[in-house]
Amino acid sequence: MVLLRPLALLLALVVSELYCLSWFIDVSESQGPGATLQSFSFNCSPYIPTLELLHVQPPTTFFNPPSLTRWQGTYVGKMTLSSSARLDALTVNHYELQLRFTCGNQVTEGRLSVNVQRDPNRDQCAGRFASPAGEIIQVRETVTPRTPLYTLLLPGQGAQMNITSAQDPPYFPGPFSIDGQGQLWAPSQGLKGQAQKVFQLQILVTFGQGRSCRGMLTVKVLPVSSSQVSFPQQAQNITIPENLVPGSKVAQVHARGFDVRYEIVSPVPCRLFSIARVDGVVRTTAPLELAQAPDAAVTRLRVKAFERLRPWDSAELDFQVDVQSVNRWPPRCLPALLATQIPETTPVGTFVNTFTCTDPDSPGSTLDYQLLFHSPASASSLCLRDGVLEVNDTLDCDAPGACLQHTASILVLDSGQPPMTRQGRANQASSLTFKWLPAEVPVLVMVTPVNEFSPTCVSRTFRVREDARPHTLLGSVMGTDLDYPHDSIEYSISGGSAPFAVDSLNGEVHLLGPLDYEMQKSYRLTVLLTDHSQDQDPTCHRSGSCTITIEVEVDPGATDIKQTHPGFTAKQGTKGSIEGFVEAPRMETPQAPSSVMSLHHFDGRAQDSREFPFFQTILHLGPLSLQTSSQYLCLPPDIHYLLFP
Repeated sequence: MVLLRPLALLLALVVSELYCLSWFIDVSESQGPGATLQSFSFNCSPYIPTLELLHVQPPTTFFNPPSLTRWQGTYVGKMTLSSSARLDALTVNHYELQLRFTCGNQVTEGRLSVNVQRDPNRDQCAGRFASPAGEIIQVRETVTPRTPLYTLLLPGQGAQMNITSAQDPPYFPGPFSIDGQGQLWAPSQGLKGQAQKVFQLQILVTFGQGRSCRGMLTVKVLPVSSSQVSFPQQAQNITIPENLVPGSKVAQVHARGFDVRYEIVSPVPCRLFSIARVDGVVRTTAPLELAQAPDAAVTRLRVKAFERLRPWDSAELDFQVDVQSVNRWPPRCLPALLATQIPETTPVGTFVNTFTCTDPDSPGSTLDYQLLFHSPASASSLCLRDGVLEVNDTLDCDAPGACLQHTASILVLDSGQPPMTRQGRANQASSLTFKWLPAEVPVLVMVTPVNEFSPTCVSRTFRVREDARPHTLLGSVMGTDLDYPHDSIEYSISGGSAPFAVDSLNGEVHLLGPLDYEMQKSYRLTVLLTDHSQDQDPTCHRSGSCTITIEVEVDPGATDIKQTHPGFTAKQGTKGSIEGFVEAPRMETPQAPSSVMSLHHFDGRAQDSREFPFFQTILHLGPLSLQTSSQYLCLPPDIHYLLFP
C-alpha cells in the first residue's frame, strides 16, 4: 500500500533531498530489535517538523515511534523495531503503520506498509518453547499411561523431534516420548506416585539441510486432591413439561469439593439447556414445543464439576431430561359447524356429514370420538363410525312428534394428559336456533318430511228422500293419509252436474237442489282427495279418489195424479198449512182445472236464480192451507217443486 496522496504532495514540497524514501517496506523476519526499517531526510525550514506513529494494524509493540534528528540543516527520520519485536512471517506477514507529519501549520496523515518476508535460513523454534524457561505443562499423577500430554506446534513440515535430555531412573518412572507430529506422550508406566515432581525435557527439532533448533518442555506432576470433586447423587432422569418458557429452572446439581464450578460437556453446543457456572442450576434456553421441535423430547446431558483453581480435579454426572407433551388445547374440528338436511326416507347407513379433527398439541395423533345423546335420552337415529356421522335408524316423520328436535354431543378426546375434549352438539330439528357451550362443535341435522303416500277413502252409499231440503247433510267421506299430518286432505267432486256438493275441508256431502225420484233414482259421484303440507316441497301433492252412491227415496205422502189430470204433476197435500217452493221456467201460469187449487193462490215471489243454478225462476208458495186431504196441488208440466210440511 502507498502513503496517501496528500502526504506525498506535502513531502514533495518540503523535502529537499529524498535519499531512500519508499512507502512500501519489505522486512525479513530475521530482523531483530533495534533494526532500522527505513530512513529518510527532508527540509521544513523555517519550521521544526514532527513525525508521529499513530497506530499499527494489527496492533503490536514491534515498532518504535519514528525518530527525527537534524543533520546539516536537514531533518532525518527513522523507523526501527522495538526491543519486543519478534517478526514471524507465518504468524503476521503484513503491518500497516499510520503516520502523521507536521510542518508548521500543515498536518498530513498517511500509511506506511511493512511486508514481513520469510527467511529460509532462520531457525523455526519460537515462542515459549524456544525461550530459556521453556514451555511448562501441568498434569495429574493419575494420568493414563501413554496418553498425549502436549502438542508442540512448529511451522513447516518434515521436522524431526527428539528428546535429548537424560530420563534415567529412579527419578524418571519411564521415558517420555515425542512423535513427528509434536505430540508428547506420558511414560508407559504412568505417573502414579510422581506427584510434585518436575521433569525437564530438552527437545531437538531438526529440519532439512542441516538446520535445527532446540527448546525445552517442563512437565509438572500434580497430586490428586484429598477433597476430590464428586457428585453425591447418581444418574437421574428429569421430566419437564413442554410449555416451560426459556429461562425456566429444570434442575440443580451439586458436587462436593472446594470452589466448584459447573459446565455442560455434552452435547456441545447445547441448544436447549444451560447450566449456571457457580450454583449448578440447569435452565432452558429455547422453547421446547414438541410440535415444532420433536427432537427436544429426550436430551441426555453430561455435566462436569471442577474446582476453579484446580480444573483437573473434576467429576461428571449424566442425566436425562424428558420433555412431556402438555395438553393445552382441545382438538380442533373443521368445519366448526355441521349443518345439513336429510329427508325422512334416508336409508340407514347413509353418511350424514363428515368432519376432520386435529390435536394442536400433537398433530397426527389418534383421536377418540363419542356420541352422547341428551334429548331424547334413548334416541338412536344417528351414530358415529370412524368419525363419520351416519343414519342409524329410520327417520320416519309420519307419527306425531317423530321429527322433533334430537340433541346430542360429539365428544372428541385426544391422547394427552389430562385428556382435553371438544364437545359438538348434534341436532335433528325443524329449526336452526339453539345454543351450545363455547367448547362445542354443533352438528345440525334437519330431517325433512316426504310425501310418500296417497290419500284414500272408502266407497259409501247415502240415502235421501226426494223431498229433502237444500243443504241437507247426506253424510261424510272419511279420507285417510299415512303421511303426517294425517288430516291434511282437501275434498272435491270430479265432473258432473248433480245437485250435490262436498265440503273441501271435512268431506261432508250436502244436497244443493231438488230431487225427483221419478226422474233419477240414484247418483254416483267420484270424490277426489288431494293432500297438502306433507312434503318439504310445498308443490308436491298426492291424490286419490273413491265413489259414493246417493239413492233417492220416494215421498210416501205424494200421489201421482197424472192419470186424472193429464199434463200436470201434482202432489197430494195434507191437512193443515204448508209452505213450499215452486221452481219453474219464467212463464205465464196456465189455467188450472176448477177442481184443483190454482197457482193464483200463491204470491209468486221470485228468488235469486244464482242460489239454485239448476233453474231459471224460483217462486215462493205459501203459506198454503189445504182443507182436506182430497185437495190437490196441480202444476203444469216441466215445473219442479219442493214442499216442506
